[in-house]
Amino acid sequence: METIAVLGLGRMGRGIASCLLKAGYRVIVWNRSAGKAAPLLQAGAIWAESPAAAASEAAVVIAMVADDRASEAVWLHADGALSYMHRGAFLVECSTLSAGHVRQLAAAAEERGVQYIDCPVTGLPEAAAAGQLTLLVGAAPETLEQVRPLLSSFSKVIRHFGPVGTGTDYKLLINLMGAVQIAALAEGIALAERLGLDKTTVMTALEHSAAASPQVVRYIHRMANRDYMDDPNFTLGLRLKDASYGVALAHSAGSPAPLGEAATAWFARACNQDPQQGHTDEAAVVDAVMAQRSA
Repeated sequence: METIAVLGLGRMGRGIASCLLKAGYRVIVWNRSAGKAAPLLQAGAIWAESPAAAASEAAVVIAMVADDRASEAVWLHADGALSYMHRGAFLVECSTLSAGHVRQLAAAAEERGVQYIDCPVTGLPEAAAAGQLTLLVGAAPETLEQVRPLLSSFSKVIRHFGPVGTGTDYKLLINLMGAVQIAALAEGIALAERLGLDKTTVMTALEHSAAASPQVVRYIHRMANRDYMDDPNFTLGLRLKDASYGVALAHSAGSPAPLGEAATAWFARACNQDPQQGHTDEAAVVDAVMAQRSA
């Protein structure tokens, strides 16, 4: 496993590739826009002109892309990676995808003789760069053990949930819960403002309240101060995508998710009114709440 390919060089993908380089692996990288690869190339990574070219030389191919559509493109299109992977190679999909897409992609990998590892992650881009991500793995136990040393090079915790698909199942349910918490915080901030409560006192009180989840603590200052135009932690569009996938998963399992549906609706409204077309930090969901008046 000396040669690893990384497909998708957003902030998370760049962090993973950087950790692999520091761990001594030969790293081949690809991204739709080549400019994002520059720091990695300077650090010793090798550029590939397509996912197929990257995969043809690698024992392990890792993807970190935005959604099902991007995942399908990098793995299954004409110049996608899967058809060029060697039998017995490892496909590590770190993106947050829909449960249905993951299972379809895993079936395609099995037909090719490729070992699929369902491996969405939690952690901010800073954690990716520092090798401190938490990995949510769905894979056969023996498959996971073969790549555990590699995965450990960019993670601090590896949680194994069961067979392929279970890592994604957990990631979608926890991200849906996060969407509910962030939307609830936006409603609380909006109500506090309409009641004329002192902003500083409200922020301090909420941070030390029973409602102070990590999501609340992370976003309360950004929401209250409307400080989310630069350097997003996580965008409105990505949260909407994850929440939508989570609601679809709940429906497929016959499990009610009215709170998830309500939170998803808030993020959809926020994306529709976002001048940056969903690329603003997800804390901007408070704008959608403020713009809405109760009947």
